[in-house]
Amino acid sequence: MAVPTRPSPWTIGLILTIGVLSVSASAVFIRLALQAAGVSGVGFSLVLAASRLTIASLILAPTWRNFAGFKLSPRSYSFSIAAGAFLAIHFATWITSLSYTSIAASATLVTTNPVWVALLSWLWLGEKLNKLTISGIAVTLLGGGLVALGGNTAMGAGSNPLLGNALALIGSWAVSLYFLLGREAQQQGLSIGNHLVLTYTTAALLLFPLPLLLGTGYTGYPIAVYGYILLIALFPQLIGHSSLNWAVRWVSPTLVTLTILAEPVGSSLLGAIVFQENPGFGVLLGAIVILSGVAIAAWGSRSVQDQ
Repeated sequence: MAVPTRPSPWTIGLILTIGVLSVSASAVFIRLALQAAGVSGVGFSLVLAASRLTIASLILAPTWRNFAGFKLSPRSYSFSIAAGAFLAIHFATWITSLSYTSIAASATLVTTNPVWVALLSWLWLGEKLNKLTISGIAVTLLGGGLVALGGNTAMGAGSNPLLGNALALIGSWAVSLYFLLGREAQQQGLSIGNHLVLTYTTAALLLFPLPLLLGTGYTGYPIAVYGYILLIALFPQLIGHSSLNWAVRWVSPTLVTLTILAEPVGSSLLGAIVFQENPGFGVLLGAIVILSGVAIAAWGSRSVQDQ
């Protein structure tokens, strides 16, 4: 099996940018679906989570043919399956959080994963963190705190910010493990297509029965709801998550998750435009701090790779 050629830094940067822009729209599409359905809470949140992954899995279904002829150890497949389980947890908790807290706070807290990824990469993968990367993490977390505080005091903060913020944080822990396991699956020899279809299908199978167990169905909603679900599956899921999964093979998971910290900036701006959720001075200041931290950490990670 031929070893793929490492892409250029410009290619990696472009794919990462496309990925972050795509996932930034996720919170807005979810909130629009919630409004169109006229319901909120765990049941409908699980409908959205399961639907986006089911559609993405069906679109990637032809990829299953690529498994023919692959002779990889069960260990490589187990990483993708485990990643799918944590992806299911991530969406179940994070999407539900948007029923209870603001877009700015939810998107910021769910992207605190650089801290958890950096710690896990150090403990599990033995990755070293230089002073610049550590400084970048500290700066981005400071910016994340500003965005979260500003988001909770903004108009449209949500009915139960404490619960929503806790769910978003759990979603952050889950997505951290999702990215790390995805990297391991690809390092073990799985192609990006095989990894994605296995991961998305696993998550979809785990999530699909849950709304039904809670008494929530998949039918009977306004047509607009299904339109938003399709947009979520196409852009944040297939384009956004797939781009980030591709990038994590070639660069440090810490760098990828630090780049994702730009997501709350885009989500907050879109929330302000679409829902008149005024981000306030704290969110704007936090956005500037986050972008500064991402730049510092990115430079630090580049320095490590060049050594």
